[in-house]
Amino acid sequence: MQEWKTFQKENEQRFLDELLELLRIPSISAKPENKADMMSCAELVKKRLEEAGAGKAEIHPTKGHPVVYGELITDPSKPTVLVYGHYDVQPVEPLELWHSGPFEPVIKDGKIFARGSADDKGQFYMHVKALETMVKTNSVPLNIKFLIEGEEEVGSENLGIFMEAHKDLLKADVVLISDTAMISLDTPSLDTGVRGLSYIEVEVTGPDRDLHSGVYGGAVANPITILAQMIASLHDENNHITIPGFYDDVKELSREERAKINQAPYDEEAYKKEQGVKALWGEKGYTTLERTGIRPTLELNGIWGGYQGEGSKTVLPSKAHAKISCRLVPGQDHHKITGLLTRHLEKITPDCVTLKVIVHHGGNPYVTPIDSVEYKAAEKAIEATFGKSPIPVRGGGSIPITTLFESILNCKTIFMGFGLDSDNLHSPNEKYNLENYYKGIETIPYFHKFYAELKK
Repeated sequence: MQEWKTFQKENEQRFLDELLELLRIPSISAKPENKADMMSCAELVKKRLEEAGAGKAEIHPTKGHPVVYGELITDPSKPTVLVYGHYDVQPVEPLELWHSGPFEPVIKDGKIFARGSADDKGQFYMHVKALETMVKTNSVPLNIKFLIEGEEEVGSENLGIFMEAHKDLLKADVVLISDTAMISLDTPSLDTGVRGLSYIEVEVTGPDRDLHSGVYGGAVANPITILAQMIASLHDENNHITIPGFYDDVKELSREERAKINQAPYDEEAYKKEQGVKALWGEKGYTTLERTGIRPTLELNGIWGGYQGEGSKTVLPSKAHAKISCRLVPGQDHHKITGLLTRHLEKITPDCVTLKVIVHHGGNPYVTPIDSVEYKAAEKAIEATFGKSPIPVRGGGSIPITTLFESILNCKTIFMGFGLDSDNLHSPNEKYNLENYYKGIETIPYFHKFYAELKK
């Protein structure tokens, strides 16, 4: 609609300035020292919802970081869309790899460089500006609710509790999420699902203190060596995960389904260049697009132990640590996988060391049907602004809360992300293309328009 486009063009700079203000707040949910920043960010989100035209906007405390809720109820008899997003961001380390301050947004080559620019402040804020667009042009076709949380990056532990306690408040017909990516602006796509997650931390202890590596080396087991051997054994020569039972519940896709996945544009040389690698690695028998979307994985997210300072210190360390995550696919349950992984590590731990496992967070995989009214509304919205139909793809990341939306609120989730896989999510120099940001604001009102029409 031309009136939407006109309003958005007239307010383009303000939309950007408001996002930059949001990005300057270091809302790192994983760090206790940022607790005050989390509240400041929640307060700003509430303020922006009110300014955009929400009839109600409020902050709800949880045992962790607060939830921001907003709504605009135009007519209770009309469909209701619940927009989900998160205002918390990942830690920024290693700082030395950032080209500019992670919370000092810089615009370069048409991209916003800042932590949270794509994940997820830039993406959820598109929905706030889409709401404003519809309110200011008197064209809101249905009811819109917002659920913006502060713990997505640490597992959304308290959001399920909040949802159970506020079912009536959150009642909706569909959940709309922009926390995923598309192939490109030239080749738009819609994620039809996300993988689940199992995340643990392990601690291997040898001697009760650091020892002199010359005096005791060769006689006392080095926990770093033992941990490295244990981790290396978790994959075989075909990069297949060796944990007994790990693949038992995986729902295998048919040849036809796999063929459709591989229809998405893919240039292996460009892919390698983009990641800065000379060769690719992965489970034998599957393509890159399959490995990152429909196959489960096990990754080492961090490993440390012993002397980390400058120069040398010849010690045989007392402890070694690692963080391990598994991405899960339909059929797998994160509680079961966490148990399998834990028991396997316990079984392969030699007597010369002791093992401690700390379970962090997790979530189950989710797939949304592409023949639903909800998906068709998203498809039509993309077609309206991109001029072409989106390709359905499986996302490789995880949004742990999605399965709870269906079990608690009894409604489907639609993923309509405008980021790119190359946006350096969770990495230094995270970015978000200005063109993608504005395209999202342009497209989202069409979702509401088409969903209201199709839902009748």
